[in-house]
Formats: sequence, structure tokens, C-alpha cells
Amino acid sequence: MAADTDTIDELIRLLNLEPIEHNIYRGQNRDIGTGRVFGGQVLSQALVAARRTLDQPREAHSLHAYFILAGDLAAPIVYFVDRLRDGGSFTTRRVTAIQHGEAIFNLSASFHQPQEGVEHQSDPPDVPPPEELTPELDRIREVAHRIPPEIRGVLTQERPIDFRPVDPPDLFDPEPTAPVRKTWFRAQGRLPDDPLLHQAVLAYASDYGLLATVLQPQGRTVRDPELQVASLDHALWFHHPFRADDWLLYVADSPVAAHARGFTRGSIFTREGVLVASVAQEGLTRFRRDRP
Repeated sequence: MAADTDTIDELIRLLNLEPIEHNIYRGQNRDIGTGRVFGGQVLSQALVAARRTLDQPREAHSLHAYFILAGDLAAPIVYFVDRLRDGGSFTTRRVTAIQHGEAIFNLSASFHQPQEGVEHQSDPPDVPPPEELTPELDRIREVAHRIPPEIRGVLTQERPIDFRPVDPPDLFDPEPTAPVRKTWFRAQGRLPDDPLLHQAVLAYASDYGLLATVLQPQGRTVRDPELQVASLDHALWFHHPFRADDWLLYVADSPVAAHARGFTRGSIFTREGVLVASVAQEGLTRFRRDRP
């Protein structure tokens, strides 16, 4: 448990951006084995940068982001925040992430004070509880001998978030299945009560597994040597308060893939069945020119 706690503390430090000038922040990186900055990391850090510029007690209700260039793991990321509007009910911010003098990512974020209105929601699917499922990291470590040595250490390292897939595919030879993925997740350890931190951890986790969902009907994985796979854009809406250190159920599906782009959407529920967030993403799923 100590290692897990150390890892979530590392994620908290990653989200605790360094202020370097008015509306400008700097963040560091964590390697998760993709060879580039994880999209969920830059998304969550940009959310933190945007929220730091608010004076009112408002929380994010929507994020819309574009991944422009692959992030360099060896260089810090600088976040520039534009204060677009401070309205009576909504606050709008735009964030640009810079590395080596170029924009690698941009984000539009809107913050809203709680108000009353009409309410309804979809119901979650019936799935086994997380206690009955094997952590994904345990499954990876069981087959560590089959992972290339150059990435084995990164893929088997401790994680800040515990992911437990409901119907896990074979990690090396998956069968074609419907483009639907259900996964329980929660932070590895107790988090402070700051709502921004819980939103940022969920944003971090929301980019995980979406492109894999697109590839399930083909029986392919994101590490398929014939494919170039990357997130292109990402949208996230927050509906209700939640805790990212309690179990959350992430239900994702991909209704279409075409023209080297795959589209996914997701719903995130609490254990009690409350729909707390929705996700949409389009990703690059292009065949490499040099494929066999």
C-alpha cells in the first residue's frame, strides 16, 4: 500500500503546477510507456491551470481540447491561460500548452456555479463490482516476460489509478469484439477534499482506453506495429460532484471509425449509479505507410 500511496502522491505533485508568471504555469511529465506525454496528463494539467485563474468558487462543467503535437517527455510543459470571460454564472478560459516554442495542445474550459434546473440521467449497466475483478496492472505483470525489455519496466510500474476492466481482452492476441469497454477505476489512496483535484484525476483517467475501444472490432491493440494511433481531440463534461478516490465505472463505446479516425464516447458513473461525467473523443487510427 505504501507504494500505491507514493504513486498517487506523485500524481498530485504532477497536478500541482508551478506558477511562473501571471496566468502562466509550468508542469512536469510522467512516462506511462507511450513514448510521448500521455494525453490525460496534459488535459488534467490544463484544467488545473485554467481553474487557478478563477476568483469565484466555480467548478468546471465542460472541457474541449485538441492535441496538436506529440508531447516531449523530457521537457516541461508551459501553460498560458487566457481569461476570456468572467460572467454572472459562467467563467470561460482558454489554455495553450507550449513545448520548445510550439503549441502542442489547447483547451477551452467553462466553469459554472451550482444552480437548479431540470434533471434526468441514463442508468448504468449491470456489471460485477470491482472487488470481483482483477486489477489491470496485475494482469500485465503476469505476462511481463512477453513485454519487450525496453518498455517492460514502465508498463509494470506502480500506477496512481487502479483500473479494473470488466471483460478484459487478451493483452497480446485479442479476439475481435464489439467496440464496448467497461472499466472500474479509482485513485490509489485517499485524496484531499479539493474538488479541482478530483476533477483533474478524473480528467487524467478519462483518456485511458478510448482508442483501444475503437480497435476492438478489428482485434487490434494500440501497440499494433501496423497502426499509428493518437488522440486528436477530447471533450469532457462534469454533471455532479464525485470523489475520484471512490470507485467509478467508465462505460465507453465507439459507434464509428472511418477515414483513419475513430470516435468514442463514454459515461462515468459512481458506484451508486449517479452519472457524474460524460466523455467524447476522436482519435487517429491510421495504417502506417511502411506496414508489411
